[in-house]
Amino acid sequence: MITSSEKQYIELYEQARQLIFSHAPASMNAVRDQAFEDFRKQGFPSQKVERYKYTDVGRLFEPDYGLNLSRLQIPVDPYSAFRCDVPNLSTSLYFVVNDMFYHDEKPKGHLPEGVVIGSLCDYPDIVGRYYAKLAKTSDDAVTALNTMLAQDGMLVYVPKNVKVDRAIQVINILKATPQDAQRVVSSLMVNRRVLIILEEGAEIKMLFCDHAADDRNFLATQVIEAYVGENASLDLYCMEETHNKNVRISNVYIEQQANSRLNHNVITLHNGITRNKLDLVFSGEGAECHCYGCVIADKQQHVDNNTLITHRVPHCTSNELYKYVLDDKATGAFAGRVLVEHGAQKTSSQMTNQNLTAAKEARMYTQPMLEIYADDVKCAHGSTVGQLNDAALFYMRQRGISLQEAKVLLQNAFINEVIDKMQLEPLRDRLHYLVEKRFRGELNKCAGCKLCK
Repeated sequence: MITSSEKQYIELYEQARQLIFSHAPASMNAVRDQAFEDFRKQGFPSQKVERYKYTDVGRLFEPDYGLNLSRLQIPVDPYSAFRCDVPNLSTSLYFVVNDMFYHDEKPKGHLPEGVVIGSLCDYPDIVGRYYAKLAKTSDDAVTALNTMLAQDGMLVYVPKNVKVDRAIQVINILKATPQDAQRVVSSLMVNRRVLIILEEGAEIKMLFCDHAADDRNFLATQVIEAYVGENASLDLYCMEETHNKNVRISNVYIEQQANSRLNHNVITLHNGITRNKLDLVFSGEGAECHCYGCVIADKQQHVDNNTLITHRVPHCTSNELYKYVLDDKATGAFAGRVLVEHGAQKTSSQMTNQNLTAAKEARMYTQPMLEIYADDVKCAHGSTVGQLNDAALFYMRQRGISLQEAKVLLQNAFINEVIDKMQLEPLRDRLHYLVEKRFRGELNKCAGCKLCK
């Protein structure tokens, strides 16, 4: 039975199909109708679906969000994102406003020859070969919805044996679309796409930062597809620092070829409701991935991380470490699954989820899983949920440290294990700074900042 939330998107597509097509490239339009059919067949997943059991996705789409299907230009000063008093990351900066690549400013950093960073609309040949090949619309209704509505996005292409020395920082800015001179929409839905292609031997480090520039209700769906070629190296960091009216649903799809390396990090510092999904497949022997996540949530915030790592070939290594600190009435969830298929011998896999609940009403759901169909593997998993150590708190208070300060110090020490594993040194230093501010309740009080309200 079709629900009211599903019906509104089905009717929207049927009525606005021609408008959507007219403002999008042929490479994205080629898969749009099939995505619509897949969405109509599936509908939003209920919490009876295993991978969505901790987040009621259908409810998140019930409000009547506005969409900018006509691709109206949105006036925004993207550099306002950098008025916070945090260290300079020394990166090449790019901006995505809602779901549109921002063309007005060029980054100061010079890209090596052949490297492409730009709008999906501007590179149809490259996009047509890779777009929607990993993100199967038949397998996930949110991915199908994103594919049928997305009209632009970001392309990152690094050719064979090219190394991008300077980290690429992408600022995703959410801003309500002006309808007329007197009024802006009260809520906005954006559907963002990112396509990352690393050919053989290529290397790049990327940091995506999510901010909200307006005190509005936002729903952002994001689909990232990353192809990591043989002997290639990708560092992919995703940091959210929005507000409690923001809903973020991000699906990341990664395929690794032989002897490739991946560092994937998800950091949630400030949010409303967040649901991150990672699907990673090893398609070539000798590849390795290191997937880390840290979550700090309080009030009534909700953060759900769901991962699936599939070992299809032998001699691959996966390592996962996710840590949560939850306070007040926050809810956290982690469901991680490692699938070792037939023939994937000599697999090495470690999955760890550790969590602190700093208040009685905070809730954490954890579900690490191993599914193994090979007999010569080394796999382990574990999870813990606990509270701050009373003995450690007592010891620190006996030495003149206040209870609040003792909690901050212990929470910092707990989360720093994840931060210290990040390979991008400037980001690591910044995160130590931001995390401490977050625990002290000062993250949204940067002088002059307009994005962290």
